[in-house]
Amino acid sequence: MGVFVKNVNRSVSLSLTALKLVGFWPPQGLGRNEKIVYSFYAVLSFMFLLGTYLIIQVVDLFLIWGDLPLMTGTAFLLFTNLAQAAKILNIVLRRKVVSSIVDEANEALMTVSSDEARDIVKSCDRETFTQQVLYFGLTVITTIGWATSAESNQLPLRAWYPYDTSKTPAYQLTYVHQVIALFIAAYLNVAKDTLVSTLVAQCTCRLRLLGLALTTLGNDLTVPDELMFTPAQEEMITSRLRGCVVQHQAALEAVLQLQTCFSIPTFAQFTVSLIIICVTAFQLVSQTGNVVRLLSMGTYLLNMCFQVFIYCYQGNQLSEESSELGVSAYQWPWYACGARARRSLLVVMVRTRRAARLTAGGFTALSLASFMAIIKASYSLFTLLQQVEEKK
Repeated sequence: MGVFVKNVNRSVSLSLTALKLVGFWPPQGLGRNEKIVYSFYAVLSFMFLLGTYLIIQVVDLFLIWGDLPLMTGTAFLLFTNLAQAAKILNIVLRRKVVSSIVDEANEALMTVSSDEARDIVKSCDRETFTQQVLYFGLTVITTIGWATSAESNQLPLRAWYPYDTSKTPAYQLTYVHQVIALFIAAYLNVAKDTLVSTLVAQCTCRLRLLGLALTTLGNDLTVPDELMFTPAQEEMITSRLRGCVVQHQAALEAVLQLQTCFSIPTFAQFTVSLIIICVTAFQLVSQTGNVVRLLSMGTYLLNMCFQVFIYCYQGNQLSEESSELGVSAYQWPWYACGARARRSLLVVMVRTRRAARLTAGGFTALSLASFMAIIKASYSLFTLLQQVEEKK
């Protein structure tokens, strides 16, 4: 039983390995007692990383209620942790379905044979891995900034504790707990977000492979002098077209499973991100003397924007690639086929006109237009908070 989860996509492999190490992705082949121990480890891990924070930040929010700058200082991380806890719970509860999506996509992308198909798979891997590295880089800069910007005898993050955190050794122990939990939880957040976005990207990759298969249906067949394929050649093309239909249906089924598993959590994430972007911007303009804190809040703002962007970008790519399949089906010598093959191709082209789409809770499609709408809504809410603060 290896530590690393193997997958054709590096982003999926790293994300699942991170979830596995902290107790949220059980390894295969565990016995009954091992599952109990692993579940107990998962509960302890959750309490160390998020559970404790959720409790003390909720209490702190009630204690400072009415002080808008302090409330936003607590709320932006509280909402982040609430969203992360919801995403962890969703993955744990739907682990079997998510695992089947991962395994099916991995098998489909590993079995490609042509050089062009392998290039498409490698391109998907490079894109998703680059997004994960960039996302993680912004996260590391943010967490380092928070950890090092704390003033003397002050904790990096606001929270209420049932003891005096200004005294030794309570201060040192609490500081270490906040920093360690912050780093681990931050990467887990990256892992969960990039896992979902990469699974969407893999669906897009499968549709690109399908487009390649449709475009090259008759590339290895020579059209006779009569400008019509022979019956044997046409039967071969029909068989290949049938395989393309099966491949298309499998990709659409994967999209449907992703919609079922992540639609509502994505809507919750978008709603929370809208609020977080707003309150983070409010905190950013409120920062005055601490330059390190100012820079870390700035990278956190970029982080939250990027988090929403990767969902919307991959959803947009999926819709566009799905709508392009009809064009791919047209780009081969279909005119050299008989009426039966042409009718089958026409059915495929008509079906591909209905693009595959992912939505956030059924309210909005994952697209670049949705990303811009979230940013605009955040700015509007930020302006409202500023007006409320100026009136005080």
